[in-house]
Amino acid sequence: MKKVFLHFVMCLIGLTAFHTGISAQSSNPYTEGSVWNIQYVQTKSGMYDKYLSDLSTHWAKTLTAAKEKGYILGYKIFSAQPGSTSDWDLMLLIEVKNFAALDGFNDKMDKIALELLGTEDKQHTEAINRNDMRTLMGSKIARELHFK
Repeated sequence: MKKVFLHFVMCLIGLTAFHTGISAQSSNPYTEGSVWNIQYVQTKSGMYDKYLSDLSTHWAKTLTAAKEKGYILGYKIFSAQPGSTSDWDLMLLIEVKNFAALDGFNDKMDKIALELLGTEDKQHTEAINRNDMRTLMGSKIARELHFK
C-alpha cells in the first residue's frame, strides 16, 4: 500500500511540475497589438459631406498634429452603408501604442486643440454645431491582435 501511495504522490508531483512548465509559456495563438479608440457616427440626412468636411478641418488636423508629437500611431475613417435607420455610417478610429498611452491623453489632445482650433468657447460652439450634422452612436476601445 505504501508503494502505491508513494507512486501516486510521485506522479502527482510530476504532473504538477509539468503543468507549471506549460503554464509559464503563453498558449495564446496571438500577440497583443496596438489599441484603437473607435467611434460610431450616424450622419443626419443631407449632412454627410458637410460633416466629412468638418472632420477634415478639425478632427484630421488635430490628429495629424498628435501623430507628429507621437501621441498616436495613426487614425482612420471608414464609411459604410447603414444596416438600418439606427445604424452608423461612419467609423472613426484612433490608434495608440497600448492602454498606457491613454493616460493623460485628453489633456494632451486639449492642448493641441487649443493651439490649432482656438479657444475653448470657440471649440464648444463648433461642437454644438456638429450635433446638427451627426449623432454619436457609441464608442469602444479595442486591442488589435496578431496571430502567431
